[in-house]
Amino acid sequence: MSQHMTRLGLSLSILLIFLLNTSGVLPISAMDRLENFSYDTRLTALMPNTIDERVVIIDIDEKSLKEQGRWPWGRDKLATLVDTVFDEYHVNTLGFDVVFAERDESSGLKKLAEIQAKHFNDNTQFNATLNALKPSLDFDQRFANSLKNRNVVLGYFFLRDADASQSGVLPTPTLSSNDFKGRKIQWMQATGFGANLAVLQNNAKAAGHFNPDPDVDGVSRKVPMLIEHDGKMYESLALAVVRTALSNKIPNLKISPVLAEGVGVGKQYAGLEWLKLGNFEIPVDEKVSTLIPYRGPQGSFPYVSASDVLNKKVDPALLNNKIVLLGTTAAGLMDLRSTPVQNIYAGVEIHANLIAGILDNNLKQHPAYTLGIEFTLLVLFGVLMTIALPLLSPLWATVFTLLTALVAIVTNLIAWQYGNTVLPIASLLVTIASIYLVNMSYGYFVEARGKKQLAGLFGQYVPPELVEEMAKNPERISLESENREMTVMFSDVRGFTTISEGLEPKQLTQLMNEFLTPMTHVIHHHRGAIDKYMGDAIMAFWGAPLPDKHHAKHALLAALAMLKALETVNQSFAAKGWPAIQVGVGLNTGLMTVGNMGSEFRMAYTIMGDAVNLGSRLEGLTKQYGVQLIVSEFTKDQVPDFAYRELDIVRVKGKNKPVAIFEPICEENALDKSTKDNLKLYKEAVKYYRSQQWDLAEMQLINLQKLEPQRYLYRMYIERIAYFRHTSPDANWDGVFNFDTK
Repeated sequence: MSQHMTRLGLSLSILLIFLLNTSGVLPISAMDRLENFSYDTRLTALMPNTIDERVVIIDIDEKSLKEQGRWPWGRDKLATLVDTVFDEYHVNTLGFDVVFAERDESSGLKKLAEIQAKHFNDNTQFNATLNALKPSLDFDQRFANSLKNRNVVLGYFFLRDADASQSGVLPTPTLSSNDFKGRKIQWMQATGFGANLAVLQNNAKAAGHFNPDPDVDGVSRKVPMLIEHDGKMYESLALAVVRTALSNKIPNLKISPVLAEGVGVGKQYAGLEWLKLGNFEIPVDEKVSTLIPYRGPQGSFPYVSASDVLNKKVDPALLNNKIVLLGTTAAGLMDLRSTPVQNIYAGVEIHANLIAGILDNNLKQHPAYTLGIEFTLLVLFGVLMTIALPLLSPLWATVFTLLTALVAIVTNLIAWQYGNTVLPIASLLVTIASIYLVNMSYGYFVEARGKKQLAGLFGQYVPPELVEEMAKNPERISLESENREMTVMFSDVRGFTTISEGLEPKQLTQLMNEFLTPMTHVIHHHRGAIDKYMGDAIMAFWGAPLPDKHHAKHALLAALAMLKALETVNQSFAAKGWPAIQVGVGLNTGLMTVGNMGSEFRMAYTIMGDAVNLGSRLEGLTKQYGVQLIVSEFTKDQVPDFAYRELDIVRVKGKNKPVAIFEPICEENALDKSTKDNLKLYKEAVKYYRSQQWDLAEMQLINLQKLEPQRYLYRMYIERIAYFRHTSPDANWDGVFNFDTK
C-alpha cells in the first residue's frame, strides 16, 4: 500500500510540475523547444505542398544581378520594371520586399549640381542645359511617377530596443491605440524605422513593414500584423498588399480589430483575437502576430527572374491580374530566413504565404483560451494516468499509455486540420510519458541488490579478475549513476562495408568473432570494461565500476596493444583468404556519467556525457589525419611518460571549445634519435603554421615529407597552407580547425 501511495505521489508531482510550467509559474525552456518541434512537425506533415499561382514572385536572383548589375539598381531601371509589369503584363498589385530609404545618386545629377555651384553658377547656358536635363536625371522622381495611380505597395522596416534612428517617411497608420478600447495589448513596439523617401511614399498606394517575429530558436513561424510606433499602428506588407489588391472591388477597405470580451475569470485573458479586413478574418496572438501558413518548401509560388521581366521574356499569362512581389533569393542580399519547412528560405516567400493564407481565409489560430484547454487536458489525462497505471500490469500499462497518447494526438490533429486551431501538445505528451516512466521504473529502482548479485551483474562488462575484486569489496561499487573522471575508447573497423560485401554471412560472422575476441582480451588484460559492441565497433572504458587512478595509462597501453595484436589477426586472416582489417582508435579522458541505465526491459551499465562523445569524434578523425590512434590533450596530460606527435587543435561537431589532439608514439625512454629529431622539426613547422608563416612551415613540412613519405599528416598541412595562401584565414584565426561532420 505504501508503494502504491508513493507512486501516486510521484505521478502527481510530475503533473504539478507541468501544470506550473503551463501556467507560467515554473517555465521550462526545454518544453518551449519541444512545443516548437511539435508545431513544426504538424505543419510540415499536413501542409498542402501545392503551388499557388495567385501570387508570383519577381526574383532579384543571381541571373538578374549578373545581367542587370549589382544591387541596388538605379531607380530608372526600377521605374522601367514597374511600367513593364503594369503596362505589358497587367498585374493586379505589386509589392516591394525592399526599402528605398536613400536617394538615388547614380544619374550624376548631384555631381552636376555641385559643378554648377562651384564653376558655372553664372553661366546661363550651362544652367539652362542642366535645368533641361534635370527631369530625365532625377531617377527618384521618375520612379515615383511610375508608382503613381498604380496598385504599388512599398516595403519598410521598424527598429526596436535602443535604436531610435529614423529615415524616410512612414505611411498613413492603419489604426491608433484609441481603436482598442484601452485594452492592454502586447504590441511589438518600435523605437525607430527605415522607411521610403517621401517622394516615393507619397506616390505609392500603400506601404507595409516586413519585420519578422522569429522565435527564440531563430525560426520564423509568425509575422506581426501590426506594429506600434508613437501610439499608431502600422500594417504588415502582406496585409497592405491584400488590402490594396482588394481595393479595386471594395473601395475604402479598412482593417478593424475584433476584441474578445470574455466572461468570468476569462476576462483576464480576453484581448485582440482577430483583425477583420472586409470578409476576411485574420487571427492574431497576444503580440498581434499571425502564424505563417506555409504551403510547402521554397518554390510553392511561381518565381520569375527580374531580368526576364525587364527583357519581356515572361509568359504574360503567368502575371496577368496576379499579385506580384518583388524580392530576392540571392544569398548576398541577405533576405534568407530559417523556417519550419526549410532551414534557408526566401523571406519574400513568407509574405506570399501570408497573402495566400489571408485570401483563403484559412489561417491557423492560437487564441488565448488555448491555455485553458491545455490546462484542462493536462489535468484530465494526468489524473487518469496517475490512477490507472499503479493498478495495471506492465504490459497493460504500456497499452493504456499508448492509447492515451494516441487519443491526445488525434484530438490535437482534428483541432489543427478541421478547426484551424493550434493546441499545445508537447507538455501533454511529455506528462503522459513521464508518469508512465516513473511507474514502470519505480519497482526497479527501489529493489535492493545483494552484494554478489551486484558483482554478478558486472560480469558481462569486466574481466573475471575485476569481478572477483568487486565481490570482495562490494562497498566500492554501485549501480547508481554518478559523475566520475574516466577514460573512454572507441575503436572502429575501416571500410567495413566493403569487407562485408565480399564475404558470405557465415564468413563475416566468423571474421568478426575472430577479430573481437583478441581485442576484448587485450582490453580486459589492461583493466578495461567493454561497454558494448556496435557491429564492427568497440566501446570500452576505464575507471569504473572500480576506481582506477591510472585509467588513462591503462587505456593507452590497451590501445597500443590492440594495434599490435591486430598484426597477428591479419596474418591469420591472410592465411584464410580474408581481407586484412585496419582500425581507427580514439581515446579521451574526462568527467563522465556512469551507471546502470536503460528501460524496464533491458538495463546496461554504461557511460555518457560530453567527454564520451568527444572520444567518439576522435576515433572518426583518425582517417582525416592518416593515423590509427588519436588521444585528446586530457588523456595525454595524464600519461606524461609517453612521446606524442601533436596532430592539430580542432573543434569537433557539436562542441564550441577546441581541443588539442595527439598521436601516441611510444614511451618517452624508448624514443629513437631519428624520430625525436623529426618530432622537433614537425613541432617547429606547426609553430610556423599557427603563426601564419606559410613559407617557413611549408619548407619544414616538405623536408619532413622527404624523410617520411608515407606520413599523410605532412601532405595534409601542405594542402592547408596552399588553401590559406589563396583564402586567408580570419583576422582572429587561432589555428583551430573546425570539423562540421562527425
